[in-house]
Amino acid sequence: MDRTLVVDDSPTMRRMVKASLRDVCGEGGFLEASSGLEAIEQLAVGPVSLVVLDLNMPDMHGLEVLKFVREHQAFRRIPVIVLTTRGDDTSRDAAIAAGASIYMTKPFAPQTLAGHARALVQNAAVQAESGSHGG
Repeated sequence: MDRTLVVDDSPTMRRMVKASLRDVCGEGGFLEASSGLEAIEQLAVGPVSLVVLDLNMPDMHGLEVLKFVREHQAFRRIPVIVLTTRGDDTSRDAAIAAGASIYMTKPFAPQTLAGHARALVQNAAVQAESGSHGG
């Protein structure tokens, strides 16, 4: 598995997400970003097979990052888990409409995050495999 990009302005939350996904991603399988602009910079470092993205961040809202990912050919197939404190329907609907693969609220259950991540990455790998043969 390629690296997972964890995007959250809280260092504590980034550590919690990484701890939750360690079995899925393995040691050293992470990139981190504390802002939306930093997330876009980290995507260029690539390859990234999963993004865990907060919505409320400095300089660039998580929805803007999500839209950037979905609008660029190189990144649009990367699964994105939105993990945020925003539990309202408006935020959820906006994130899903923008292309979020999964929408989760904080606080989160580590095993739920890991299960979603594992399923998304496996599904993306299957799609990439089938897409590479058919052209």
